[in-house]
Amino acid sequence: MGQQEKVATSLPDAVGAAVGASLASVDAELARRYPGDPGTRQPVHTVYVPGDAFAADTIRSWGGKALAALDEHAPDAASLARVLGLSDELAGPVYERVRDKLSREPVEDLRIDFEDGYGPRSGHEEDEDAARAARLVHEAYGNGTAAPYMGIRMKCLEASVRDRAIRTLDIFLSGLMEAGGLPEGLVLTLPKVTYAEQVGAMARLAGEFEKARGLEPGRIGFEIQIETSQSILAADGTATVARMIDAADGRATGLHYGTFDYSACVGVSAAYQSSDHPAADHAKAVMQVAAAGTGVRVCDGSTNVLPVGPTAQVHEAWKLHYGLTRRALARAYYQGWDMHPGHLPTRYAAVYAFYREGLEPAAARLAAYVAKAGGDVMDEPATAKALSGYLLRGLDCGALDADEVTGLTGLARADLESFAIPRRADLTVTAL
Repeated sequence: MGQQEKVATSLPDAVGAAVGASLASVDAELARRYPGDPGTRQPVHTVYVPGDAFAADTIRSWGGKALAALDEHAPDAASLARVLGLSDELAGPVYERVRDKLSREPVEDLRIDFEDGYGPRSGHEEDEDAARAARLVHEAYGNGTAAPYMGIRMKCLEASVRDRAIRTLDIFLSGLMEAGGLPEGLVLTLPKVTYAEQVGAMARLAGEFEKARGLEPGRIGFEIQIETSQSILAADGTATVARMIDAADGRATGLHYGTFDYSACVGVSAAYQSSDHPAADHAKAVMQVAAAGTGVRVCDGSTNVLPVGPTAQVHEAWKLHYGLTRRALARAYYQGWDMHPGHLPTRYAAVYAFYREGLEPAAARLAAYVAKAGGDVMDEPATAKALSGYLLRGLDCGALDADEVTGLTGLARADLESFAIPRRADLTVTAL
């Protein structure tokens, strides 16, 4: 053993105590504003269905139509692999998992739309459709046919439609309460937000409903839809979206990018409106930074190119959707919109390929980190967090199996969660 070092200090304990006291308010503010990821499952997509078209068999119907599209345009693994450029190693596992997913759980998150996709209706019609949506959502959760997450997109809180938005929200939530209560997977979406005060108003509506129905404060959360330039950059040059998260008072669960409304708002011509346009990249980058560490998740937009028509046309639409989804995943946008059943095969193909092709490298790096075995990459706790989060997302969506992840890492799901869910000291590292 070497010589024992002499340890010397100069600062009295009172100095440390004084520094701690001076930063107590900062500590509290960090804990309030940046609680970290909630550790719950994030769906890989959101499917929008107009309020008047939503039915008890909508989810099953979307799965059936997606499978029919595969049968017609890519009836086996090799044919889908040729369209999407999948490797031989990935083709079989991805194709099999896609078909299984479409049969078992074709939709992970469904939004019953009372905004753009719904169109103009009489007040009586919207009342009826909102009440019917509540009944069908309740029945779906009761009989096991629901998506993991379901809810509505109401109209926005601008003056021209504000009363209608509030009434539809009230009818839907009241219907659920009358039927037995709010389901765990309930999600609400507030569209076309331009000012943080509109988010604050939505938070107030949620709080008032909780009081009226005797619910626990904070029970009702909601997503904020980013569809205008003002929601990214305020007139004074500050990032509006950051203020919106704060105005939600802990109720914001997601930021959803609206590709076409936002593109039109900043003047992008129709032919170039896409989720990979530089204007879209800028908006989502601001959203991502504003949301980092807050527990609010970012969702990418959609493509309006539908996979319909002859096989060659479907294949081109599939290539586009697959490429956009893979691009989003690489940029840490783990959720997007799907507007048509034909988008489901390529949504899941892209997601599954993303996680399966990275399984072994990610597992090896995480196992080496846990074993302190080194290797050719020097990983830190932040990287272990990212690697664990990657594997957990793969497990949640069905891309990976628990046995294969444990076999490669030696870690059970609880172990992965212990790395992925940040502690207070980890919140300054790069977010997933």
